[in-house]
Amino acid sequence: MNLAQEHRRALCESAVRAGADAPTLCGDWSVRDLLVHLVVREGRPDVTAAGLVPAGRGYADRVQAEYAAMEFDDLVARVRNGPPRLSPLSIARVDDAANTVEFVLHHVDIVRATPSRHGPAFEEVTHRAMFTTLRRLGRLLFRQAPVGVVVVAPGRGRAALRRPRPGHGSVVLTGEPVELMVYASGRRAHASVEISGDTADTEALAATPLGM
Repeated sequence: MNLAQEHRRALCESAVRAGADAPTLCGDWSVRDLLVHLVVREGRPDVTAAGLVPAGRGYADRVQAEYAAMEFDDLVARVRNGPPRLSPLSIARVDDAANTVEFVLHHVDIVRATPSRHGPAFEEVTHRAMFTTLRRLGRLLFRQAPVGVVVVAPGRGRAALRRPRPGHGSVVLTGEPVELMVYASGRRAHASVEISGDTADTEALAATPLGM
């Protein structure tokens, strides 16, 4: 089982525990809505493409409504079973590259949306994967930030993701790699990250939209 598959399974288990109508960190999406998103994302590229243009949104909405009307257990099974066999995502290496971050973040979306729930806990292999992804995508995730951004994962490393624009300094974000990724994706209020830097710079970063 590759890393993406492990997080796919863990996400599905948490989805079942939370229930179909539980909230998530994805705006007004319920757990059911989040699972529909995952099914469409990796199994229905036609729906994803249609939703990008005004003329196709009606079709996209109808198909997503059909998935949303499924029995919840069947919807969970769709996600658990993964993409169609002919999909590029069925290749383990492609799956890891495309889905590990997706499942880690959406697992957080399910678990941390309910204050009484904690976690999820992540193993070292996941933290390493998240830190590698941050090094690769950090400039994109923080592209709108006027300040420099340095991430520090104690015991794992340090990386400068973005240089400051003229008139600004750098902000240092310290935490475990998964927490840094949660922050960088825009889920700041739900990330356990220590922020240091000049007040003006930390405030500028706090006001900056983050994520893809």
